[in-house]
Amino acid sequence: MSTRTMGLPEAVQQYLLSVSVPPDALWEQLRDETISTVGFNMQISPEQAQFMAFLIRLMNVDNALEIGTFTGYSALSIARALPAHGRLIACDVSDEWTSIGRKYWQRAGVDSKITLKIAPAADTLDAMIAQGRAGTIGFAFIDADKSNYVTYYEKCLELLQPGGVVCVDNTLWGGVVADPGINDADTRAIRDLNQRIFEDTRVTSTLLPIGDGLHMAHKNRDPVK
Repeated sequence: MSTRTMGLPEAVQQYLLSVSVPPDALWEQLRDETISTVGFNMQISPEQAQFMAFLIRLMNVDNALEIGTFTGYSALSIARALPAHGRLIACDVSDEWTSIGRKYWQRAGVDSKITLKIAPAADTLDAMIAQGRAGTIGFAFIDADKSNYVTYYEKCLELLQPGGVVCVDNTLWGGVVADPGINDADTRAIRDLNQRIFEDTRVTSTLLPIGDGLHMAHKNRDPVK
């Protein structure tokens, strides 16, 4: 995750925020508590949260899915954008970190929209598929352990309804994905996922240089011929 868009000069970053992202006291409080409690901050950038919320409203999404919740800022942003009857399933393995976010979901009045699953995300996704949830999710956001990105993508794509969108975070990975000299496991996993999405005929995709890179895949309504 990145709390700002990679490569933007500070002055441009601040201008972008000043004309496109309304001030958000809850986000500032959540950011500060995250840093003071956890010791670091892996939240997405405000402009990325704003973009995803815009997309959710544009698409009239009712059901959303998140893989990797951390301290809850992305879930807060998604839930705020959903309609009153909308629902978000948030997947994470840390009860400690997500407990920070729950307080802010309650303060924002969106906690009733969020179902938090504390378990390995692949197990939660498999359970959803077994329960007949395939083809019912309008928006999915993946921002978790990079080694399982391809697994999460495939399972989310099965759960996604035709015309739905899955967004994958950190897909520019600080720029190192473009450096052939860097080949650690996480970097290779992100490269593999980017290539898979690019070549996937089931979707139409675009990789945006927002935050730390956001790869978006729109599930085709009809098979590509």
